[in-house]
Amino acid sequence: MHRDRPRRAATVRGRGGALLAPGLVLALVALGVAALASVAVGAKSIAPGVVLDSLLHYDPANADHLVVRTMRVQRTEVGMLAGLALGLAGAIMQGVTRNPLADPGIVGVNAGAALFVVAGISLFGVTTLTGYVWFGFAGAAVTSVVVYAIGALGRDGATPVKLALSGAAVSAALGSLTTALLLTDNDAFERFRLWQVGSLAGRDGTLVTQALPFVAVGVLLALPCGRLLNVLSLGDDMARALGQHVAAGRALAAASVVVLCGTATALAGPIGFIGLTVPLVARMITGPDHRWILPYSTVLAPTLLLVADVVGRVVARPAEVQVGIVTAAIGAPIFVVLVRRRHLAEL
Repeated sequence: MHRDRPRRAATVRGRGGALLAPGLVLALVALGVAALASVAVGAKSIAPGVVLDSLLHYDPANADHLVVRTMRVQRTEVGMLAGLALGLAGAIMQGVTRNPLADPGIVGVNAGAALFVVAGISLFGVTTLTGYVWFGFAGAAVTSVVVYAIGALGRDGATPVKLALSGAAVSAALGSLTTALLLTDNDAFERFRLWQVGSLAGRDGTLVTQALPFVAVGVLLALPCGRLLNVLSLGDDMARALGQHVAAGRALAAASVVVLCGTATALAGPIGFIGLTVPLVARMITGPDHRWILPYSTVLAPTLLLVADVVGRVVARPAEVQVGIVTAAIGAPIFVVLVRRRHLAEL
């Protein structure tokens, strides 16, 4: 069986490799279209000519220009960064655990980051992203260790189902602690209220500049992991036989997930299902080769997040539905379908 896996993977790569590069270009075009739609469409109707003029000849005295440049452009940038980080983190997490149900939200990483961020806001008075992003990192790291330790209990080790169940249990516990902290601090609750559901709105433009170095580090750690994840997919014994240091490889992959999830959660809140659905769609397109799954996830995730944000702006005009609610509405049915497909229990 192990001998069949690399042969099957090589066949898929050889058959589809010539089409995957043009497909990635098309995905980049789709991301560009989604970004343009994010800038052009909103709760307030603004003519396309005015939108273009605001980008080329910005006039701060013009109310429409102000909306486009200080609100829509900034939330588009936040959506691209947060989506990129969540999609790439989800692909890494699914690959390193060989669990298609692994997701920063499902296995509790986002909940841990959220709890630590709230603690930073409530207990330490932290108000800037560069301040509480470190709390997000710490929460993501601690939660990852706890979930894996609980899932590894027993004779079977950390199976996909056990990791999903332990992640759900830990998420519930951390959510209760987060609520307890918020109930004791009204100021923290007000700052956390929109952030909690996952939102791209109301983010200051400086957040993008602050988050960009962290996302860049996460990407630099994650993208080279494609070959590593391909080897780990063959099983630990086979990976060691091929000369791979399994523990070091998993540590590198885990570090990238912590950086990406911590930054995305600090930037836009605990947005769920992006890291679950996008890598699976990427796998359907590319096959099992993580050297293609990772870049496809990096491009498709922000596309989905921006499209969800645009939908949230227009479905309840003049009000808005926060993007975290829209992604949950899209992702929850997909998750149910995945759970029912037993052959996806392990990659």
